[in-house]
Amino acid sequence: MSFESCGEFVAALAAAGELRRFSEPLATELEITELADREMKKPGGGQALLIEQPTINGQISPFPVAINTLGSAKRMAMSLGADSIDDAAAELGSLVKAKPPTGFRDALKLFGTALDLRHAKPKTVNDGPCKEVIHRFDPAGKPGGGSPAECPTLLNLPVLKCWPMDAGRFITLPCVVTQDPDTGERNVGMYRMQVFDAQTTGMHWQLQKVGARHGRRYRETGQRMPVSVFLGGDPVYTFCATAPLPDGLDELLLAGYLRKKSVPLVKCETNDLLVPANADFIIEGYVDFQEPLRREGPFGDHTGYYSLADNYPAFHVTCLTHRQKALYPATIVGQPPMEDFYIGIASVRLFMPVIQMSFPEIVDIALPAEGVFHNLVFVSIKKTYPFQAYKIMHGLWGLGQMMFAKYIIVVDEDVDVQNTSQVLFRWMANTDPQRDLILTKGPADILDHATSQLAVGSKAGFDATRKLAGEGFAREWPPLITMDAAVKKKIDALLKTSV
Repeated sequence: MSFESCGEFVAALAAAGELRRFSEPLATELEITELADREMKKPGGGQALLIEQPTINGQISPFPVAINTLGSAKRMAMSLGADSIDDAAAELGSLVKAKPPTGFRDALKLFGTALDLRHAKPKTVNDGPCKEVIHRFDPAGKPGGGSPAECPTLLNLPVLKCWPMDAGRFITLPCVVTQDPDTGERNVGMYRMQVFDAQTTGMHWQLQKVGARHGRRYRETGQRMPVSVFLGGDPVYTFCATAPLPDGLDELLLAGYLRKKSVPLVKCETNDLLVPANADFIIEGYVDFQEPLRREGPFGDHTGYYSLADNYPAFHVTCLTHRQKALYPATIVGQPPMEDFYIGIASVRLFMPVIQMSFPEIVDIALPAEGVFHNLVFVSIKKTYPFQAYKIMHGLWGLGQMMFAKYIIVVDEDVDVQNTSQVLFRWMANTDPQRDLILTKGPADILDHATSQLAVGSKAGFDATRKLAGEGFAREWPPLITMDAAVKKKIDALLKTSV
């Protein structure tokens, strides 16, 4: 199932009992954050929230704010058009593991997969709802034509100031479109954007991100870099902008596959980039690398701490377009659990079949909320030979965003890694710290305040699996305490009849 706007998805959430509306005016300065933070920390992620009258410096914005829309397993599955995240993962897994047909039935299955794939490729259209209202900016930074009320700038959007020590208002769910100047390959990434003024924001491109790589090439050529940002539209766009795809693989291709419908793309008004025609907002502009970097931050980040101020490129807005009845999508990050936890779970589940193609011994992976994505990774494996756990650690540290993982704990296949208590029990019970700990170095999350140097740090891996003789373990490994199956069955029956 696909959604043609943020409003359509919100309506679906309401019909499913997953939405809570607030008609009272609520300030975009801190108040919406406090409300959303309390909701996100409810069991299962609470409900999505629609703030119908957000205020900016006391003035009511014409654009309602939708927040926590992806903050539960159910809402995340709905955004992917599936009954569950695992269903979506199984479907993608069948695609990546497709083999040449050996018979007519296999051929029919492969034909069905091919029909699904025909929707994956984006299609270019001439116009779309994202251009129902168009505001071009002149070089002085003023929208051209009409009164100020009719010509909104960045200052008129209900952008949140999330936490008290934030440097200002931050756009928190921007899908940032850039293009490789050499290959023309598109990237859609998610990088926070601090609003500096009516026409300028920061562009928080962390140095390991694809957007930053594109920027370095433009800097080398001395050219201005065209950048466009879209907000809203089908919620699968937001998910795909955060997905850990390999550099060069188009996020909108994945979006088309997941929504089973081609993403309609329309050319921007002031640059040649293509953006989803059914988005709610489009912010067009450029980055000029001949300019000095600007101070960005602090920002209350997903680490649970403020990321400190640093220098980043400035993004200059040349045009702002939107739907007539646009909804402004937002999120907040901070001390876990937050909405991003459920987005992270979906990424792991969806790409598990791809990971297992390289590491077939992996049974499951979990990123506990307390680890704020990649600080802590639990992995269960089907262990068949000595030091296999270390192979998995090194393999994951070399796999995309997993390079940021601080701690990797590897356990046996019978451990449910989604149950943190089970993992901690095996970790404590099955390890000798000196023998089972490996320390290494590598890239670190630029937001990690604990590293001695920016963006580099150490990592630790623990082998919490049962030990084999080939690993130098000369003692007998004891069995885990479990009850006899027949006795368990008898007591199960007894408890049913005694109710």
